[in-house]
Amino acid sequence: MDELTERFEEHRAHLRAVAYRMLGSVAEADDAVQDAWLRFDRADTSEVENLGAWLTTVVARLCLNVLRSREQRREDSFDLHLPDPVISYDDGTDPEHEAVLADSVGLALLVVLDTLTPAERLAFVLHDMFAVPFDEIAAVIEKSTAATRQLASRARRRVQGRVPTPDTDPTRQREVVTAFFAAARDGDLDALVAVLDPDVVLRSDGGAGSRFSVTLSGARTVAGQAVTFGRLSPFARPALVNGAAGVVVVADGRPLSVMAFVVADGRIAAIDVLSDAERLQDLVVLPDEREGDAPAVALEG
Repeated sequence: MDELTERFEEHRAHLRAVAYRMLGSVAEADDAVQDAWLRFDRADTSEVENLGAWLTTVVARLCLNVLRSREQRREDSFDLHLPDPVISYDDGTDPEHEAVLADSVGLALLVVLDTLTPAERLAFVLHDMFAVPFDEIAAVIEKSTAATRQLASRARRRVQGRVPTPDTDPTRQREVVTAFFAAARDGDLDALVAVLDPDVVLRSDGGAGSRFSVTLSGARTVAGQAVTFGRLSPFARPALVNGAAGVVVVADGRPLSVMAFVVADGRIAAIDVLSDAERLQDLVVLPDEREGDAPAVALEG
């Protein structure tokens, strides 16, 4: 590895984490990092004192362009679109995903970040998640430092209260998710309601134009829908979805859906389901497809 490549590789994991939080897309995050490498390779950085900050700024600008382009494309679309889940398995986190999962950014938070304007999202992510000074962020979005500070504050207010604070104990998370599937398998509506937060939100993304793309709220409403998940219980493999307890539903060796859960105060506060077959093909690697991994097991309850 030459010196230039080595210098960039020292920052790749951090840049990928920034891009994923900015874009909520694994593929687009990787593209942004690769574009940053190409710009770095062509630039004269001999006078750059803080290469990490320089590269972060480059990635931020690239991500801002993607967000602005995406905003224009989505103006005429009413389809629910969940961010890409980052999936690993309970036998440990895939090293490739460690940086992305640092400080566990759940799908529920990424969904809320998708409601921000591109400039709000950039200001919030860079300042609140990566402690980038406001004057550096201001240079990226071409606004004053004071205006940039206001953007981050506005974004913070929109995020606060809309994303429940998850329980941090992974064992407790898994117990609650297992109880959910046990109740769904048994068709026990009361047990489902008991394990759901009264204000639980279920978001399901089946792909563009899919009848499976819905948003539901309230424990009784979500429990009624969750009973239909009972038939999936034998095919639900425990997984970590963005660092939290979740499942990958697999049948005939093919992923059917990824389910992410937010467990807060011992109850499920949010469920995000991705069942878009085209996206799942690119995002899901099953444990027994990776050399040396033991086969995943179904949830028991």
